[in-house]
Amino acid sequence: MANRRAASPVEGKHNAPPASPWRASRERVREREVKREAVIRAAAHAFNRKGYHNTSLDDIAAALDVTKPTVYYYVTSKEQLLFECFVAGVEQIRAAFREVKQLKVTARERLNAVLRHYGEAVASEFGWCMVRAEEQDLSPDMSRHIEALKSEIDQGIRRLIREGIQDGSIHPCDPKMTAFAMAGALNWIAHWYRENQSMTGAEIAAAFVTVFENGLRPRANGSAAPRRTSTRAGRRKQT
Repeated sequence: MANRRAASPVEGKHNAPPASPWRASRERVREREVKREAVIRAAAHAFNRKGYHNTSLDDIAAALDVTKPTVYYYVTSKEQLLFECFVAGVEQIRAAFREVKQLKVTARERLNAVLRHYGEAVASEFGWCMVRAEEQDLSPDMSRHIEALKSEIDQGIRRLIREGIQDGSIHPCDPKMTAFAMAGALNWIAHWYRENQSMTGAEIAAAFVTVFENGLRPRANGSAAPRRTSTRAGRRKQT
């Protein structure tokens, strides 16, 4: 009995499974995405301060305290950086459209939620790129993609306006002109807003939505919307 081998404290227990090599791979992918996002945000800040043409990849690399080849590891060109900044901003609005689909509220309330996200996106570091990217010298493919995304947002706003008119939560109006007016007002935030101002982007977005809300709310007397007059007819009347 004295010669019996002492039992190991782990004897009879399952050994711990080996670490999964795929887990490490997922961590590397996540780390790369975090760094790539940092490059895009640094570019957005630089474009806001200096403009697109006055910003170089050296400027962006210096802001991140890395070398220019490191920046090239995440993007292929300054042109792609501007495009990615635009997409990052617009994606916040696209996500809002996806979220409000699940809400059991009126179309006006869903529209207000989308517009708040829209305003916050334009007041973010991506705002300048969202409203000025089209004016830069981008490739035809990128320009078409930007135009398609802008059209998607515009059509989404028009759709919510039409649904609001149908459910009675929005005063009858021209969906196209109303969508243009809203987007135009929100886009202009990027021309004057700076992060060091007294109001945050969220507060400014809320203030704009309040203005829109007052205009969209159904009238107490149920008056009809003004009748549209074609430009041609208007010119004939003036002559």
